[in-house]
This record gives sequence, structure tokens and C-alpha cells, in this order.
Amino acid sequence: MPADFQPVYAELRDMMLRAASGMVVAKDAPGGLVMHAPGPNPVKPKDPVWFGMVKLGKAYVSYHLMPLYTDPGLLAQVPAGLEKHKQGKTCFNFKAAEPVRFAELEALTRACALACAQPPTTV
Repeated sequence: MPADFQPVYAELRDMMLRAASGMVVAKDAPGGLVMHAPGPNPVKPKDPVWFGMVKLGKAYVSYHLMPLYTDPGLLAQVPAGLEKHKQGKTCFNFKAAEPVRFAELEALTRACALACAQPPTTV
């Protein structure tokens, strides 16, 4: 019998919506939330800038934060406790709710949203 990750998904989905309130909801369907950053894509103007995603899977719930891929400063802010949940640079996998890790992830999501909301600096 497969595990029921729906409560974990619901908590992570609500967290992303709350922590990244300035982002644009691109998809919000059962089992999947996709959010884009506001504003135009500087590389491909016709494409959105992906911010994050929460996906309900068969083995875990995945939580993606795309700004971690492009901003080494944000990647450096990943707390040590979240490292055991990290897969690659931008994805965190959870099988159960972990209040301390979720609080860390919410703070990281807020930092990512703040970075996306600020205009890029030019040199």
C-alpha cells in the first residue's frame, strides 16, 4: 500500500503560496503547484521565469526553488538541516512533515522570493 503524502504536500503547497506571495501562480492543480517570478525573462522574453514547484509523488513530495540554481548566494543560505533532504541544487524531498525543516525551508523560500522581486543589478 503506497504512503499517503497528501498532508505533507498540502503543508508544503501552503508554505510556498505564503512565503512567495509576490510570485505568480502558473498552475495549481491536485498534486502540483507551479509558480513563476514576475516580470519578463531576460534570456527568453516569451518564456516565464520559473520560481518554484511543489509536486506530490509516489515516493515523496518534492519542493523546488529555482533561484537556488542561478544565485550562489541563495544556495549558500541552505541550512545544514535541509541538506539531507536536498536532491541536486534546487530540490528538497520530504516523506513526512518536519516542523523545524519546514520553518527553515519557508525562510529560504522567502529569501528566494525577495531576490526574484529585486531588479537585477548592472555593472
